Amino acid sequence: MNPHTPHAPVPDAVPDHWAERLLPAAARPFARLMRLERPVGWQLLLLPGLWGLALAQAAAGGGWPDVKLMALMLIGAVVMRGAGCVYNDIVDRDIDAQVARTKNRPLPSGQVTLKQAVAFLIALLLVGLLGLLQFNAAAIALGVASLGLVAIYPFMKRFTYWPQVFLGLAFNWPALVGWAAVRGTLEWPAVLLYAGGIFWTLAYDTIYAHQDRDDDLIAGVKSTALRLGAATGRWLTAFFALSLLLLAAAGWLAGAGWWYAAGLGLAAGHAAWQIATLDIDDAARCLKLFRANRDFGLLVFAGALLDAVF
Repeated sequence: MNPHTPHAPVPDAVPDHWAERLLPAAARPFARLMRLERPVGWQLLLLPGLWGLALAQAAAGGGWPDVKLMALMLIGAVVMRGAGCVYNDIVDRDIDAQVARTKNRPLPSGQVTLKQAVAFLIALLLVGLLGLLQFNAAAIALGVASLGLVAIYPFMKRFTYWPQVFLGLAFNWPALVGWAAVRGTLEWPAVLLYAGGIFWTLAYDTIYAHQDRDDDLIAGVKSTALRLGAATGRWLTAFFALSLLLLAAAGWLAGAGWWYAAGLGLAAGHAAWQIATLDIDDAARCLKLFRANRDFGLLVFAGALLDAVF
């Protein structure tokens, strides 16, 4: 373990998180490796899956989505987001050591060895597989198909200024899985829901990436924050608008009604607030707005859920 940074938190960790307080000392570096102390990541992965479940339930005639399916989505989001983070850190361990926000992660700081990280990744993937096998055949097939996107994502920032597109492709895949888990097949509303989620991810992860602009230049990696620069606000307006239009089209094709429309309306107001209050030169503000996208996603889910129930 690197003696000068064994317990130094990363800047975007939730202060006094339960994983830091309650887990045994030996387990904490692994909890940090899977980002348990930064729960917004698994929340942003979970929400498209819940959208898919709720909207598919509405299309199937209404009622509450299956609680077992929702629980499986939750477990899968936590475990697979954790696995993605471990894999990302293995791939990026040399880059992370050069970036102020990431140099205290478990691998570059020496809290976890490379062999330990690989073993932990295998364990998380096995847990994720066991959870995936509880779904129907269509959802299982879609879940397996997502692994290619997860595998290539960490390398994209070396080659393109648009790695956020690839994050969106991976992070919103649960929308397809959630729909298929209810309907047993893939249909156009799910595809539009997925596309809407991709533009949402483009928006929130561009905001997030503005925290790292200077360090990314030093490390030689790319992002939409570097590509869009001072024009970020205009691009975010387009990203959020396209996201909401595609989510609305998904609801229309699924036969959703006014509850879903109301949820999208509130989400649109939330997006407008983000754009109006963004300061790309204020890292703390960027982190706050990034985290606030959990609420954007919850508003969409609440509309879909209420539409299914009522």
